[in-house]
Amino acid sequence: MTAKAARISGVTPEQRARAKQAVIASSVGNALEWFDIIVYASFAVVISKLFFPSVDGVTGLMLTFGTFALSFVIRPLGAMVLGNYADKAGRKKALTLTILLMMIGTGMMAFAPTAGTIGAWAGVILLASRLLQGFSAGGEFGTSTAFLIEHAPDHKAFYASWQIATQGAAMFLASAFGFGLNTFLSQDSLESWGWRVPFFFGMLIGPVGLYIRMKMSETPEFVEAEVMASPLRTTFTHHLERLLSAAAIVGLATISVYLILYMPTFAVENLDLPSYAGYLGGIISGLVTLIGAPYVGKLADRVGPAAVMTVATVSAIVVAWPMFKILVGNPSVLALTVVQLILGILLAFYFGPLPALLAEMFPTNLRATGMSVSYNIGVTVFGGFAPLILTWLIAQTGSLLAPSYYYMVIGIVSLVGLTFARKRLGQR
Repeated sequence: MTAKAARISGVTPEQRARAKQAVIASSVGNALEWFDIIVYASFAVVISKLFFPSVDGVTGLMLTFGTFALSFVIRPLGAMVLGNYADKAGRKKALTLTILLMMIGTGMMAFAPTAGTIGAWAGVILLASRLLQGFSAGGEFGTSTAFLIEHAPDHKAFYASWQIATQGAAMFLASAFGFGLNTFLSQDSLESWGWRVPFFFGMLIGPVGLYIRMKMSETPEFVEAEVMASPLRTTFTHHLERLLSAAAIVGLATISVYLILYMPTFAVENLDLPSYAGYLGGIISGLVTLIGAPYVGKLADRVGPAAVMTVATVSAIVVAWPMFKILVGNPSVLALTVVQLILGILLAFYFGPLPALLAEMFPTNLRATGMSVSYNIGVTVFGGFAPLILTWLIAQTGSLLAPSYYYMVIGIVSLVGLTFARKRLGQR
């Protein structure tokens, strides 16, 4: 930004520089969180064989996704503890703690012995790593979004959208690992050591993010805000309707992510497609989200986050069933990739403005708590259990269209939440 432009906008070059640094600091941890989650979901078939070898395919997947789901059960607890800590001690301290915990959880996965080495204890270690990762992730999104929004001098939806862009980057990297490892390694190599490679890579992100966060300054808004005795209690007693509305709004965003992540398993187990098929679409969806989310953020700054998200929600509800009908009727790598591409576009338009919308819904002195708790309730209820529910629905109904029905139902729930936020809470 030139000096003249800075005077016109009222934003100094120093403020702009701090905002860019905040994007990097918040995004690194967010990327690590999502990379770890996506890798685990993407390699579910391999992990189920290695950690639960004594059960059949569907049951092994159910156990693997059940462990995945349990990591989400603890996320609201992490949100309450870490979000409350961020609103009392500061964004910087909370973000330093969350990324440290995430590094430990990812490291446990990278070094975890399988059932072939220690028997049933392998599943216990797997569960412990997921619970630790889930607890730390519970405080990551809300706190890092508050940190980012409060450093942004203007164009808050654009700056906040980088939270989602980095999730697209994580999806791209995780899917690229899945595609490369499944394409170039033998099945024996993949199961003996190949599946660990992405988790070791994830461990490298942690120290970089930790260093960057330790060097950042606290947000000006937090420094100026009055610290509450109990942000958590105040959130539940005075802002419950905002909390529930925000959780409903999160629904479509999180199911879009986890439906994309479920596709590698769906492709192999239900469509008899090659193992690399779902990863190819994940790469494309990740790129669409990485590139598209900031542009959608700019649009949201002009017309309002809720308006953009409402259009995306209606579109998602309308196209869900036809997409899966075509895919199931004509299973191919191309059809699967197109479905994931469409999901990626919907994800960018819906998820991109979401951080800014949630940040507007809660005041500064309980923003981290409000966003963390509402976001993780939504993610847990609508996203964390999605792979488990989808596997169960297909097994029980025998219909491969079941994912589309589930997607549409959650889309309707999010539309209700958005309508409430617009009409009752006055969100743009």
